Amino acid sequence: MKVHETVMDWVTAELRSGRLSIGDHLPGERALAETLQVSRGSLREALRVLEALGTIRTSTGSGPRSGTIVTAAPEQALALALDMQLATRHVEHEHIYEVRLLLEAWAAEHAEVEAADLAAAEQLLERMDEVELPVEEFLQLDAAFHASLSRAAGNPLISTLMDALRSAIADHTLARAQALPDWSSTAVRLRAEHHGIFECVRDGDRAGAAQLLREHIEGYYRETAAAAADDARA
Repeated sequence: MKVHETVMDWVTAELRSGRLSIGDHLPGERALAETLQVSRGSLREALRVLEALGTIRTSTGSGPRSGTIVTAAPEQALALALDMQLATRHVEHEHIYEVRLLLEAWAAEHAEVEAADLAAAEQLLERMDEVELPVEEFLQLDAAFHASLSRAAGNPLISTLMDALRSAIADHTLARAQALPDWSSTAVRLRAEHHGIFECVRDGDRAGAAQLLREHIEGYYRETAAAAADDARA
């Protein structure tokens, strides 16, 4: 077993037993190395792997936020894995589109107004309403808006998956936007659709929100696919 797996197994066991909780500090490096019977050099390498995976956060200095802290941010590991899958073309952008339809429509159908962070979603809408906003920034905010609304379903796994998909969604929509002949017209339509979706969620209209989300995602995909096909013919 690799050292980072040994450390992960130990952290997992401690969390399950209740001896550790999210936000707790891990033992010091020397004590943990002795507990796990590994070298301190191997332990440092293992902790770097776990930090990249979002399991822990390490900080130098003094005070309550220093040291090695259990964070459990699974979306970070999922995002890294997804980026690798996209880079190797094992996962295509069409697959992201299909997963979005499933996750976002389900989340809308199960949304609870009380669980929605409407203020955060509305703030994202306001930033997207800036006419001179660069397309890259618009689409990053767009992905954050969709991830924000998904949290209203109160399903932590859906929220984690959507958070992990955020960068992939932004990259996916940007790649497709590059084929559009008139981004500004598309942006006007997307803004209007975002506001319509937000209003349905705010008003507790789950079916309406789910339908508008499907139309919104499918519409962008069809529009950009048609633009790409026109470019290919030209």
